[in-house]
Amino acid sequence: MSSLIKPLFAAILLAGMTLTAAAQAEDSADAVARGSYLAKVGDCVACHTSRDGKEFAGGLAMATPIGTIYSTNITPDTEHGIGRFSYEDFERAVRQGIRKDGSSLYPAMPYPSYAAVSDQDMRDLYAYFMHGVKPVAQANRDSAIPWPLSMRWPLALWRKLFAPSVGVPAAPASASPQIARGAYLVEGLGHCGACHTPRAITMQEQAMTAADGSRFLAGSSQPIDGWIASSLRGEQRTGLGRWSQEQLKAFLQSGRNDHSAAFGGMSDVVGHSSQYMNEADLDAIAAYLKSLPPATAGDQAFVADDAAGKALWHGDDKAVGAATYIDSCAACHRTDGTGYQRVFPALGGNPVVMGEDPASLIHIVLAGGTLGATGKAPSTFTMPAFGWRLSDAEVAGVVSFIRASWGNRASAVDASQVARIRKTLTPAEMKISPPAGKAG
Repeated sequence: MSSLIKPLFAAILLAGMTLTAAAQAEDSADAVARGSYLAKVGDCVACHTSRDGKEFAGGLAMATPIGTIYSTNITPDTEHGIGRFSYEDFERAVRQGIRKDGSSLYPAMPYPSYAAVSDQDMRDLYAYFMHGVKPVAQANRDSAIPWPLSMRWPLALWRKLFAPSVGVPAAPASASPQIARGAYLVEGLGHCGACHTPRAITMQEQAMTAADGSRFLAGSSQPIDGWIASSLRGEQRTGLGRWSQEQLKAFLQSGRNDHSAAFGGMSDVVGHSSQYMNEADLDAIAAYLKSLPPATAGDQAFVADDAAGKALWHGDDKAVGAATYIDSCAACHRTDGTGYQRVFPALGGNPVVMGEDPASLIHIVLAGGTLGATGKAPSTFTMPAFGWRLSDAEVAGVVSFIRASWGNRASAVDASQVARIRKTLTPAEMKISPPAGKAG
């Protein structure tokens, strides 16, 4: 009997080992799949991939107030990437802003937001970057920040003063599971506050969560790559107050809805990240954002006014900027400012148009923009650049006209504001080959 038991025992042991190995492989595959999804939620590819570069190989130039830095290679390449990172190395970099060598990362890496990411999500992200991403042997570029500003030791002090401790923030007791999930995504991996929350003079976000006060997601305090990130709170005129949850969800899925269209950095967010989120997470984000009240009391409702549209329809273009609008804008955005739904955005009631800072509107008039294709909206539409043929005064006139028509009530723009933004753009961006004297 003993001669039969030993082979039987060995067979059972081998079968158990095989099943265990299969289960571990399945767990590993599941972790990589979950990590792939989480990397899309975090929009990691947008910063860690240069124009026409290989995915996650770094090299994207990012302008900061002290100089240009370049994103790093986060592929599992063992020489230039993170192939030699342990999980602990990876976690410290992502959630704490500490490099493998112990020095501090620049806060262009949104580790203050990523501090909220859960341990399980971190492990899934690590599994994905180690086993789901192809290694790329591309060397990292040194920053173009002059000494002594390039010294990293002050960053450790900044990190201790302003970066939150690691840990998932507790949702308010009254929050539903859906809103709690939305808060986790927006405040953590989504790092929406990195652009949409104003920053202090020392460059930290003035609020990291909704619990920190009404400055959270109240809109950027200065242009980011030439664009102003608008409020994601409940303001009727300059925020999301007039957007329904479904309209907000449509914007995140397609980059467009009845009120506006994605441009600038938000185009990358939709193109690389939010269009890939599952329905439940999109619903959660929309529900959470819609739960945020206006940043300030006394918010004024938007009231449509058809006076400007009627004047243009009857050929009255005497208002400053009206003639330019008819010549250059009305064909797509219409004389009544309503545009064409999900193709050319409405200008009447558009939060970007009515924002306190007109930089985004000036920028898009000068340099144009492209509304990219997504899975839900597979057509691409491009607004041409007008910097090549409109003077600073003409741009100021048409932008002022747009900001004061169809019920919009925002301040006028002068030529000096246009000139400042024009100087930040290259001739190629504005398609410039102008006649003499036309550029200013």
